[in-house]
Amino acid sequence: MSNERPLMTGLFPDRASAELGYNSMADRGYTKDDVNVVMSEDTKKKHFTSAGTETELGNKAAEGAGVGGAIGGTLGAIAAAFVAVGTTLAIPGLGIVIAGPLAAAIAGAGAGAATGGLVGALVGWNMPEERVKKYDEGIRNGGILMGVRPKNDEDATYFEDSWKTSRAQDVYR
Repeated sequence: MSNERPLMTGLFPDRASAELGYNSMADRGYTKDDVNVVMSEDTKKKHFTSAGTETELGNKAAEGAGVGGAIGGTLGAIAAAFVAVGTTLAIPGLGIVIAGPLAAAIAGAGAGAATGGLVGALVGWNMPEERVKKYDEGIRNGGILMGVRPKNDEDATYFEDSWKTSRAQDVYR
């Protein structure tokens, strides 16, 4: 893990801004295996469980929460792939839904790690506790946290600019 690039993260205030941020990663060739998404169950229910889930991020959130069927053609295929490889995790007692490599890491660590909560999981990814607490509060207030390990500095700069234009807060790289 020492040769991995740092995890770049940003907190998006709503679905529309999160969709733009997610699409910026897809535009650069990043796939389901690269992107982490964390949100509260309430945010998932509010923004991603109605007929309006027909986007890549919407499908990812819906599938991660157990909503049936691939929705939206090719966009739904990515969400279906998430479910197939087991990279989504709903933690009902904590009220959060996690999709991506972070979910796989938490699930692989067992139920004990999952009950340690979001703070423990993200601190385990070498994220400062102060930042994690900001993200935890933002998620509980309806925000959507996304993270990716940019493959190079150009991608990191592109994501940072794109995410900030999309109203992401607390963007770190």
